[in-house]
Amino acid sequence: MTDQQHAPLAPARHAHILAALGRHGIVRVSQLTEELGVAPVTLRRDLQQLEEEGRLERVHGGAVSASAPSAVVAAAGTGGAIAVLVPSLAYYWPGVIRGMEAEAHRRGLRLVLRGASYELQDERPVLERLVASDDVRGLIVAPNPDAAHAQDVVQWLASSDIPSVFVERDAVVLPGREPVESVTTDHALGAVLAARHLAGLGHERLGLILSRDSPTGRKIVTGWATACEELGLGPEAHFESLFPDRNGPGFTSAVNAAIDTALEKGVTGLLIHSDPEAMAFIDIALNRGLAVPEDLSVVAYDDEVAQLFTPALTAISPPRGGVGAAAVDLLARRLADPSRPVHRVSLSPTLKARESTAPATKA
Repeated sequence: MTDQQHAPLAPARHAHILAALGRHGIVRVSQLTEELGVAPVTLRRDLQQLEEEGRLERVHGGAVSASAPSAVVAAAGTGGAIAVLVPSLAYYWPGVIRGMEAEAHRRGLRLVLRGASYELQDERPVLERLVASDDVRGLIVAPNPDAAHAQDVVQWLASSDIPSVFVERDAVVLPGREPVESVTTDHALGAVLAARHLAGLGHERLGLILSRDSPTGRKIVTGWATACEELGLGPEAHFESLFPDRNGPGFTSAVNAAIDTALEKGVTGLLIHSDPEAMAFIDIALNRGLAVPEDLSVVAYDDEVAQLFTPALTAISPPRGGVGAAAVDLLARRLADPSRPVHRVSLSPTLKARESTAPATKA
C-alpha cells in the first residue's frame, strides 16, 4: 500500500484540523500535510468545506478559528510579502500606497515597494528581481502602458506562476485579449462630474486642459466627450488643450494660449489635470488681470494638493487609499483561491467643491 492509501478519510482529517485549531488557534497547510500525509490540494478543499460550515476562517497558507479575534487573523498571514511596482513614490502614488499598507497590515502581509518611472521602457528586470527575493507571493503593478515593452510585461506577468493585480491600469493578455485582474479609478466619471458641476453653476462654455498624454488623461478625455454630449455642448461651446511639461520652456506660452482660447470662445469653466498645472494656470491668469472664480471657474483633477492653494481648488478626488486597499484585497483573495474568476474593480471618484468655482456671471 502507498502512504496515500493509509491517509485518513475526510471526517478524520476534519477532526484533526479542528482539534489542532483548538490547541493552537491556527493551522498551516504545510504542517497538516506532514501530519496527515495528504496532498496540499486535499487539505485546501478540507479547509474550504470547514469554512463553508462556519467552523474556521481561511487565511493565506492555512486557517484560524472562526471565532478568532481580528488580530489573530491578521497575524496568521505574517511572513508573506507582496511586491509593489508603481511609477513614482512621490506625487499621487503615496496615497495609493498608504491604502495598500493599511490593508496589508490588517492581513498580516508585508509590502516590498519599488518606484519605477514613466521613462523606464522595460519593467521586467525589476519585476524579476522582486519575485526572486523577499518571499514574494504576489505582485501589484502599475506598468507604463506606452513603453516599447508594455505588452511583453503583461504577457510575462500572465505566464508567471505568481498572481498579480494591476493598479490604475487596464490591460489584456494576447492573443485572446483576456482582461487581467485590476483595480482602477473611474477617471472618465471624474470628468463627467466636473463638467456637470460647472454646468450646474451656469457655465455654458467649458474647456478641458490636460497636463500630459497619460493613462489617466486618456480616460478623462473619454469622460469629457461623454459629458459634452450629455450637456448638449456643440463644438463651439467647448475646447480641449494638451499642455507640455510644466518644467519645460514651452509651458508658459501654452498656458497663455489656452487663456486666449478661453477668452475668444467665451469659456468660463475649466477642468485642468492635474493640481500643479491648475495652480500654474491660475497664477498666470491672475497676472493677466483675470479673477478666479469670478472670470474663470477652475476644477483641478487629482486633489493631491488642491486644497492648499489660494483660492482652495474645487477638485476631482480619486479614492487613492481605497484603490490601494482594494488591490491588496484582490491579491489576497486570489492567493486564497487561485480558481476564482478574474475581478476588475472600478472605484468612483468624488468632487470636492471649494473656492475656485462659482456661479457664472451673466454678461
